[in-house]
Amino acid sequence: MRGMRRSIFIVTMALLVFGTVMIYSSSAIYAHEKYSDSMYFLKRHLVFLLLGFALMAFVMSLDISLIERASRPLILISLALLLFVLIPGLGSAVAGARRWFKLGGLSFQPSELAKFALVIYVASYLDRKGYKIKDFFRGFMPAATAIVFTGLLVLSQPDLGTALSVFFIGFLMLFAGGASIFYLGSIVLAGLPFIYYLIWSVPCRRKRILVFLDPWRDPEGAGFQIVQSFIALGSGGVLGAGLGQSAQKLFYLPESHTDFIFSIIGEELGFLGAASLVLLFGVFIWQGMRAFFLAGGVFKKMLVFGITSMIAFEVLVNIGVSSGLFPTKGMPLPFISYGGSSLVFHMAAVAILLNAMRDG
Repeated sequence: MRGMRRSIFIVTMALLVFGTVMIYSSSAIYAHEKYSDSMYFLKRHLVFLLLGFALMAFVMSLDISLIERASRPLILISLALLLFVLIPGLGSAVAGARRWFKLGGLSFQPSELAKFALVIYVASYLDRKGYKIKDFFRGFMPAATAIVFTGLLVLSQPDLGTALSVFFIGFLMLFAGGASIFYLGSIVLAGLPFIYYLIWSVPCRRKRILVFLDPWRDPEGAGFQIVQSFIALGSGGVLGAGLGQSAQKLFYLPESHTDFIFSIIGEELGFLGAASLVLLFGVFIWQGMRAFFLAGGVFKKMLVFGITSMIAFEVLVNIGVSSGLFPTKGMPLPFISYGGSSLVFHMAAVAILLNAMRDG
């Protein structure tokens, strides 16, 4: 396990360095135009990076049993924050969504905490219940209720993409922990009409699906963002235009330093740069899944599985959206995209992962 821990740590550090460079490259011109400071986003990113390293050091110093004992208080705190953020005056509303707490010049997104708190809680729950997870009322139903309740609170912000992420990872962990596939399948089938209604009853979500099916139908309107992403990826070629030489970040591609940073990577560093990034994530996920099979104890196993699966899911969705494989959804690329809450909690998650892999 020591070799796997070292590999995951080195890959994480490489991703953080890569992300820092690309955040500055993709945001400098936009930051200069909007804030008269080309290093505006870089400075804020470095602050969150320091916070992330401090949190990593703290989590790594904890005994894994203490993390397990903290699972229930942590999920209760995260649920309370998800409720508080919906209260006008406490939560900050941006573009109709109430997802953030404003703390001075910084912001905090409680759904990022909730995702990782849920992973820890479900891992602890599976450890405590053991074979009872196969029993609907004594094992499966309480865990499923916690997952659904967390997802519904995130959905009420509204944030459908993160809510689906919560549902997917939570139920995937239950499946890996031995829950009946019949119970899981029944919940998924029961939820499909609800998801269909949530998508097609909201004009902006419905438009995303239609644009995904044919982005060139309205390349200067609804399909503008994904078409510009295609142009960025396509113009990079094999070797790219060169670091800092992206044309699409010149106010053509919205969210170029956040949700669509992978497109800028493809444009500036080409296929080789984008493929290298995918390879780094591949090594991270592969080592995480190897650790899942080798970790000792149910809690450690499920903790490793949950964190690795969540990061894998987010990488797949972000790159898939940038490449046009999935409908547009605002999900950051772990360790790479600009976003303070995402960065800090992903770094904390890696620390928990490394902690769970300690001593087998």
